[in-house]
Amino acid sequence: MVESESPSSNPDSHRQIFSVIAGELQALDFDVTAVGSDAAGRHIYARPRTRKKGAPRQLLVGHYDTVWPLGTVNTRPFTVDGNIARGPGVFDMKGGLAQMLIALKCLRELRLQPTLLPLILINSDEEIGSRDSTRYIRSLARISDRAFVLEPAMDEEGIIKTERKGVGRFTVTAFGKAAHAGLEPGAGASAILELSHVIQSLFALNDEDRGVTVNVGTVDGGLHPNVIAPHSRAVIDVRVPTVDDGKRLEKAIHSITPVTPGVRLQIEGAIGRPSMEQTPRNRALWQQALALGATLGIDLKQGRAGGASDGNTTSQYTATLDGLGPVGHGAHAEREFLYLDRTLERAALLALLLMSPRIEADARQETS
Repeated sequence: MVESESPSSNPDSHRQIFSVIAGELQALDFDVTAVGSDAAGRHIYARPRTRKKGAPRQLLVGHYDTVWPLGTVNTRPFTVDGNIARGPGVFDMKGGLAQMLIALKCLRELRLQPTLLPLILINSDEEIGSRDSTRYIRSLARISDRAFVLEPAMDEEGIIKTERKGVGRFTVTAFGKAAHAGLEPGAGASAILELSHVIQSLFALNDEDRGVTVNVGTVDGGLHPNVIAPHSRAVIDVRVPTVDDGKRLEKAIHSITPVTPGVRLQIEGAIGRPSMEQTPRNRALWQQALALGATLGIDLKQGRAGGASDGNTTSQYTATLDGLGPVGHGAHAEREFLYLDRTLERAALLALLLMSPRIEADARQETS
């Protein structure tokens, strides 16, 4: 899979890895369907060929796209050195896909049939926000009792992600009026001046104690130094620990009004991936994983990730565990690697989770 390069930005390159994964799943007696738009690449949807009508379902989620451009594997090839595997995308998250296939192969060879029907969605656009695939993930999460997300574990401790911050992207555009900065400055209305006020209002929304971060990442605008700026724009990244925080920040940002005469504001954006919180159903699933890990001699730990994943989406609809993938380090970095032994432990843990009973009805029926 690592040698089948699959950058998010080049969906035409995805045919090879799609074929590799689809072939493995078909060999495990899964029906495989390509879903999604060609522009985003094709997502893999798979379900067992033999399935009992009306059986409860569980969802396995992963992505095969990476942040690495084509040709990276030529300078940084897939290698195994003792207990360490390296290569572009090996940790985030082709190692997690390998774990999933190993766990499913284990159950098949041992002739073990999970009580919950395993459904699989492997998308091709997670690294660019899952804009096309989220609708499929949302639909499958709604009909599943639980979801296992094979994103890499957090840190070399192998921390399971039971919380993730919600992520939003906003754009604020100021429209003013151009005028000659020397001859008639009073005839203009500076969009840049207005944006400077907006930026201060945005940074004032940061709340370190709550874990709320609001960052103005890019700013552009104006025509020339001697022209009162008729337009300017800022793009903002927002991270929030809870769904309620997200709603509050959305309202606050969209409520910003101009203070510079003659300037109007256009504010766009929203929290695209709501926060993954420690809901009762998520805690119940974590307790299952903790107990199963103990039977394998794995001392599991849990934590909150600052970044988002498709687990943010599944968590809105069903019990979710994220970060079940490889143990290693260096996601999105050239040092990216995974530990083979600890990653194989995670494959065994996933096999046990797939065989585990449904969580209690009261937690399963909780609404977000």
